[in-house]
Amino acid sequence: MAFLLKGMVSNQLKSFGLGDAGEEKKEGADASDPAAAAGMTREEYEEYQRQLLEEKMERDATFVQKKAERATLRVHLREKYRLPQSEKDDNQIQMAGDDVDLPEDLQKMMADDQVEEEEKNSFLGNIQNIQNMDMDTLKEKATATFTEIKQAAEEKCLLM
Repeated sequence: MAFLLKGMVSNQLKSFGLGDAGEEKKEGADASDPAAAAGMTREEYEEYQRQLLEEKMERDATFVQKKAERATLRVHLREKYRLPQSEKDDNQIQMAGDDVDLPEDLQKMMADDQVEEEEKNSFLGNIQNIQNMDMDTLKEKATATFTEIKQAAEEKCLLM
């Protein structure tokens, strides 16, 4: 009977926070050891932490690589359109190890653009553009321009 009475009183005191201090010390020891709190042995916990660190390093390396690829693309575009260079892009490329290439799909796009530009700038490209022009429209534009120049000259010159 005393056992039953002791159990009832101690449960009531625990609910008010006045319970056994020995149990609190035991919980405090578990909280200081993260391996025990995670439900793992110390070796398992260390292996888990090592794996997390390796994964983070891989993600960081991939992120730096992607940033360098984007910077390389910006550098190429700046060269293509003759825009001022950025030191920030150069620094990102150097951080990645200077061996950064454009991704394959972007290399294909750049190669296609270069081929198109070469075709447009070539003599044959200009001849094709002339062939594609409508001669009647060209003749009308030339006549209109000549008429405008003639009228402007008549207004300025009293002899004409």
